Order: sequence, then structure tokens, then C-alpha cells
Amino acid sequence: MQILVNSDHTITGTEALTERVEGVVADAVAHFADRITRVEVHLNDVNGDKHSANDKRCMLEARVAGLKPIAVTHQAAHMAEALHGAAEKLERALSHAVDRLNDSAGREPREAEVASLELLQQLEQTERGAR
Repeated sequence: MQILVNSDHTITGTEALTERVEGVVADAVAHFADRITRVEVHLNDVNGDKHSANDKRCMLEARVAGLKPIAVTHQAAHMAEALHGAAEKLERALSHAVDRLNDSAGREPREAEVASLELLQQLEQTERGAR
């Protein structure tokens, strides 16, 4: 699994920040690591140089085999809070998506989707008559 960390010009993307982000994201998605090919992290300050409440945003986008990309966003007053909030949301979203995928993969057809024996026999007779 690859984790790509991106930040805008207002966030200083140091190596320490990148390592911390990678660690938080890897821990949050560890249960699904075998299904995930890549997680993109986007860190930014919504208001630029101005300071206001909840102006730090973390967006996480996970690429999961067999599914469309799953993206979540969290805003908070501090970047660490935004990162942890987004990581928790991504973990829940992945759990939900994988559970749905597993449920539909093992699902049996509904009774309305199954042809009756009589209908199959009629179809066979019709096909024999057409030959």
C-alpha cells in the first residue's frame, strides 16, 4: 500500500510531518491494507494565512481493489485533529464498503430472480421446436 502526502503552500510539508501522517493513516487502514493500493492525503489550510476555527482540513482518498475510490474530509482547529478525524472517518467508510462488497458477493439470488423448473422445461421445448 502506497501513502502519498500532499500539502498546500500554507502547510510546511516536512519529513517529520509526512512520517506522522503515514503512520496515522497506516494504523487506521491496517485492517484493509491487503485491499488498498494507494491512499492519497491532502492537507491544507482553508483560510490560508488567516486563522479561524476549524480552518485545517485533511482529505483522504483510498483506492480499493474492486471499488470506486473512497474519499473523506475532516476539518478542525489543528492539523493533528483534522488528520485523526479524517482517519477515523476513512476507517468507518472502508469497513462499510468492504462489508457491503462481502455481503453482495456471497448473496444468493432472490426467489424472483430464479426460474421455476416448469419455465425451464418450456424454454427447452421451445428451443427444440425452433431447431
